[in-house]
Amino acid sequence: NPPCRGCSSYLVEPYIKCAECGPSPFLLCLQCFTRGYEYKKHQSDHKYEIMTSDFPVLEPGWTAQEEMALLEAVMDCGFGNWQDVAYQMRTKTKEECEGHYMKNFINNPLFSSTLLSLRQMEDHLSRTADTAIPFKPTDDPPRPSFDSQVSRDMAGYMPARADFMEEFDNYAEWDLKDIDFVDDDSDILHALKVAVVDIYHSRLEERQRRKKIIRDHGLINLRKFQILERRYPKEVQDLYDVMRRFARVVGPIEHDKFIESHACEYLTLFFFENYISIGNWKSCCLSFYNSNLHILQNVMKSDQMNCIVLLCRRSAPPLNLTGLPGTEKLNEREKELCQVVRLVPGAYLEYKQALLNECRRQGGLRLAQARSLIKIDVNKTRKIYDFLIKEGYINKA
Repeated sequence: NPPCRGCSSYLVEPYIKCAECGPSPFLLCLQCFTRGYEYKKHQSDHKYEIMTSDFPVLEPGWTAQEEMALLEAVMDCGFGNWQDVAYQMRTKTKEECEGHYMKNFINNPLFSSTLLSLRQMEDHLSRTADTAIPFKPTDDPPRPSFDSQVSRDMAGYMPARADFMEEFDNYAEWDLKDIDFVDDDSDILHALKVAVVDIYHSRLEERQRRKKIIRDHGLINLRKFQILERRYPKEVQDLYDVMRRFARVVGPIEHDKFIESHACEYLTLFFFENYISIGNWKSCCLSFYNSNLHILQNVMKSDQMNCIVLLCRRSAPPLNLTGLPGTEKLNEREKELCQVVRLVPGAYLEYKQALLNECRRQGGLRLAQARSLIKIDVNKTRKIYDFLIKEGYINKA
């Protein structure tokens, strides 16, 4: 249980929660509450709630606290070990624990229908999932021998274990093998050991990040990946090689759409630059269409054909402010600005207050200063700056 904010002792039900202090809960034991304990913004006359789990949930005779204790006991002792579960519970017999659990958590039609719907949802997601992971758990993955060409092509990946033969930063654990936390460590030595552990955690995170990129983008099957690259013209292959570094910041499907769109744009421009001067339009268009049909189809599926083939970009529709926090604090002109600039009201109010404070402090404000204060798109900053000057909220320096 959390500690009391007054005496720091661990809370025992029932205890008091202040209904006015927040966002972190302000909790008091009954002794501190009866003494009228006050701290900073908390006052003794604030509204409060009595926190207790001493009430029935599923059936009479079983309180909410006992329900949680039963679930914890089953988790600790294992399903079916009702004698040990009852011993850990201490308030119920073996028969009571077994009967209540079977009735309410196994044979309960409410829970069974919920579990069934969850299974159906998982099945639907598994059927419609669009991923680039080449080896799925249901497949029988290849098992190449160690140090074979196939194993090297797969970067030492072992599909049956879903892991690599050699990890990135493979010796990261060596820095921890001699570290031992003891009671007589000095504060500096203890802090140094904690820093080493934190560094090790960051190295583990980097290891997992790299493994996820390799798996998600299908880089495990290197030969298949190279075959897919070779279907492009050389210029597009060079573009693919340059753009590969962006795979770490987007998903596999988004990255493929990104490359396909650039490939289609290049081929379209190449067609117009090299074949417009030739008189036989029909044969040229047919040749271009047939040779690049797979790229055009992929781009059309990605819903980008309109902006690539036509080489134009449609402006985004105005932002719908309905239900967004802070909308009620805006006047009509400010709402119109947020819709056009596509800026949520909360962010606009924050930027506006920052610019107002800086303008009062310096007696004026330049556009360059506004751009240094709010780190967003420079065009949006310019529109906000011009709007605030036009409405008289700020003045130029």
